[in-house]
Amino acid sequence: MTSVDDSHALLLKACATAGLSAEQAEPIRIGENALWRLRNQVVARISRQGQWEAAVRELAVARWLRACDVPAVRPLDHIREPLDVDGVPVTFWHELPEHRSGTVADIAPLLRRLHELPVPEFSLGRLDPFVRLAARIDAAATLDSEQRQWLHRRLADLRTTWSGLPAGRPESVVHGDAWRGNVAVTPTTVYLLDFERTSLGPPEWDLTATAVGHSTFSTVSDQQYDAFCEAYGADVTTWAGYPTLRDIRELRVTCFALQHAAADPKRHGREAHHRLACLQGQRGPRPWSWSVVG
Repeated sequence: MTSVDDSHALLLKACATAGLSAEQAEPIRIGENALWRLRNQVVARISRQGQWEAAVRELAVARWLRACDVPAVRPLDHIREPLDVDGVPVTFWHELPEHRSGTVADIAPLLRRLHELPVPEFSLGRLDPFVRLAARIDAAATLDSEQRQWLHRRLADLRTTWSGLPAGRPESVVHGDAWRGNVAVTPTTVYLLDFERTSLGPPEWDLTATAVGHSTFSTVSDQQYDAFCEAYGADVTTWAGYPTLRDIRELRVTCFALQHAAADPKRHGREAHHRLACLQGQRGPRPWSWSVVG
């Protein structure tokens, strides 16, 4: 994660290069990626070092979606490529009008439209649901050696089952991180956001985030989940490959919590190790009602 001061220093350099004012810039979110609000309804997105290809893809996907009449956050037209600031890609976007966060019912129609689109001509790459997991396990300072070994075995087992998924819906463009936080709703439009993980893969992956919210986290009610399935037109939990995707998603959010616990054990350690205990079968059956980390 980047500190506010480090992020602001990168922002100043990026704005100077782009000819934009960073005066009175306001942080929207500072994390693995940082968002800053600039003057004239512009938002700067500062990605992680080494994420150049992902930043290029985000811009291409956003422009392609708008060309396909899918409402999406829009990059500035005159800055076509990310700026390289000390090895960190920085992109600039039009700020959305006043909006609220989306619901699972809001995201479902957008996912259906996305999954029905023809594959674009530019390269998207293939979905990798295991990206950075091994590194996060290795860097999880609150783990003992036995716990770390267990997580690496779990990761290896899931890689194997992922490679042999049963037949499902036709492969398509997938958002990659399709949860309701990546939807913004204005009085007239529902927008899709954040295309860092957009790629080619099984559309069921996009549906699994909401299904896991229902069955594992208890953050999606029965009524909300039914509305999501009705709006999309399918229930991913009836597919034979769903347990594998569910298990991968649960491992991802557990490793995310362990990453936070390494940085702040007092604040996040208990939740991270509760999640690990759930995966190891020590907390009974789902739902486990995990708490938000971040």
